[in-house]
Amino acid sequence: MTRPHSIVLALLLLSVCRSTPLAQKPLRQFIFFSQEREAIRDPAFYQNKDIAGAQITYPWKKLEPQKGRYDFTEIEEDLQFLRAQGKNLFIQIQDVTFDSASVALPGYMLEDSVYHGGVSAQYEFDTSGRSYITGWVARRWEKSVSDRFHQLLSRLAEQFDGRIEGINLPETAVDFPEQNGLSPAGFSRLKYMEAIEENMLLLKTRFTKSRAIQYANFMPGDSIDDLASIYAFARKIRLGMGGPDIKVWRKMQMENSYPLIRAMAGIAATGVAVQEGNYSLINP
Repeated sequence: MTRPHSIVLALLLLSVCRSTPLAQKPLRQFIFFSQEREAIRDPAFYQNKDIAGAQITYPWKKLEPQKGRYDFTEIEEDLQFLRAQGKNLFIQIQDVTFDSASVALPGYMLEDSVYHGGVSAQYEFDTSGRSYITGWVARRWEKSVSDRFHQLLSRLAEQFDGRIEGINLPETAVDFPEQNGLSPAGFSRLKYMEAIEENMLLLKTRFTKSRAIQYANFMPGDSIDDLASIYAFARKIRLGMGGPDIKVWRKMQMENSYPLIRAMAGIAATGVAVQEGNYSLINP
């Protein structure tokens, strides 16, 4: 998950040679800065020859402040600075937050009824069983919302394909409890899976030079079958896959995305991100 944090962490990118399906290039490391883009100007980062570049997240609302008006100034600034230092840029387009007070989507989508609110709340439960909002995710299964997202990706590809190292979409995991009426209106597991696959296909077809990766860690209801279907689709179209969080030997991760990411080796690029809190987890 892309959470607020105060330390920089790593995206580990395993590249795959296109010429021989089973051949692998060496591991490449990018520092994950989340939205703390000013930190790329720290000499401790850009003077480190072992680091290939930076991974930075850009919220949708920053890239499309008004409907149809795109502003990629921050990406251009970061790209130019990194290039001058001999580093590469990996961008993550953010349509989800993990903060109840923050939304990643443009304001016009929250106000126009055609988008049905644009976002839906994610929930967790406290020890007493009461639900609370943990963040907001785009209504990815809503056609009016996905059409605008696809337009954003297409415009990004026009300007940056081949210039940036790569692009990734955020994690597929969403917390929509089925109890207490907390599941969003119009949502279903099938619609959600189909929407994710549409995003993946568009990402693959638009970004033909830069590496493209979909983060897929869990699916709604923790359905392993749905997650496996997403990875099967990725293999079919040869799209890079990966996810956030390195949680060594954690049961949920070991039984869900980790073996699926590993099985992508030799098929497409894979990338996994070490993020906030991961270093505090103890390998049992």
